[in-house]
Amino acid sequence: MKDVILGLVGVGRIGVMHANNIAALNGVLNPRGINVRLRLTDVAADHARNIAAGLGAEFLPSVADLIASGVDGLVIATGTGTHPELIRAGVDAGIPVFCEKPVAMNVADALPVLDYIRDNNGVVQIGHQRRFDAGYLEAKRAYQAGELGWIHSLRAVTCDMTPPPVEFLATSGGLFRDCSVHDFDILRWLTGREIVEVYAKGSNNGDPAIGEVGDVDTALAVITFDDGTVGTVSASRYNGAGHDVRLEIQGSSRSVMVGLDGKSALASAEAGITFPAGEPHQTFAERFDQAYRSEMAAFVELILGERGNPCTPEDAVAASRVADAAQESLATGAPVKVALKVAS
Repeated sequence: MKDVILGLVGVGRIGVMHANNIAALNGVLNPRGINVRLRLTDVAADHARNIAAGLGAEFLPSVADLIASGVDGLVIATGTGTHPELIRAGVDAGIPVFCEKPVAMNVADALPVLDYIRDNNGVVQIGHQRRFDAGYLEAKRAYQAGELGWIHSLRAVTCDMTPPPVEFLATSGGLFRDCSVHDFDILRWLTGREIVEVYAKGSNNGDPAIGEVGDVDTALAVITFDDGTVGTVSASRYNGAGHDVRLEIQGSSRSVMVGLDGKSALASAEAGITFPAGEPHQTFAERFDQAYRSEMAAFVELILGERGNPCTPEDAVAASRVADAAQESLATGAPVKVALKVAS
C-alpha cells in the first residue's frame, strides 16, 4: 500500500468540503493500493483541530510546519489574496499544488505567479471542478465526436439560490469574477476556442448593500468566440427556486443541455409536464458533489504521475481574463476585447 499525504491549508466552507472529500478518497483508491492521509492547518486553530479530530487527520500549527512534515501535495483552500504566496511555498517545496480558483485577485497579480511556477518547474492544478462533472464531460465528448455538428449558440447559466455575505462580495471582484468565471472556463475547455469579446449588462433588485459594495446581483454577458460563434453567460445571486447551473449547446445537427436533471431548479409552464420531479439543488457543493470528489482524486493521480494536469494555471488565468473583460464592460457599458496573452 502506497501512502500519499495531502496537506490542506484552510478549513472554511470549501476547505471543510475538501477535507471530507480527501478523507473519503480511500474508499476509491485503496483498491488500487493507494492510501491517502490528511494533514491540515488554519489560522483558526481550534476549529482546525476539531475538523482534524473528526476526520482522523493531523493538525499542524502553521503552513511551514505542514510543508516541513513531508506532505506529498499541498491543497490551498484559503482566501484568494493568500493564493500567490501559498502557491510559491508549495512550488519552493517541490511538491504538486492544488489551489482553488483564482490564481490571484486579478490577472495582473497572477502573471508573476505563472512566471514563478514556470521558472521553477512547478506543478499546480487549479480548482475548476466543472471539468469533472459528468454532464459537461458528456457534452464535450459529443461535440468532439461531431454528434452536434457545428455549434451556432451556447447559453450558460449560473444562479445561486441566495447571495453570499455582503462582506464576501465586497472583496470578491464582482459577479463575473467570482461566479461566471466557471462558465468562461468551461466554455473555453469544451469548445477548445478563445472568447475574444464580451458585452455585459447587470442589475440590482435585491439587497441594496450589494450595489453599495460595487457589485450587481444579476448580470448577462454576450460573448463572441474567435471563430465568430456567439453565446451568453448569465448569473444571479437570487434564484429562489434553487441552485441552477446549466449549459445549452445548440449545434447544426443536435442540441444538448448540461444540468437538465430531476433536481433542476425550474418548472415547465406547459400543461401536464411534471419534469423535473425532484427537490432542486440548494448549493454549488450539492450540485457538484461528485465533480469535487473526482477533482481531488485527479490531484492524487497528478501527484503519482498517472495523468496530466487537468486545469493549468494558464487555463485559469485565461478564464479570469474573460471575467475581467466582462467586469470592465459592465462598468463602461461598452463591448470589451479580451486580451489573449496569458503570461507576462
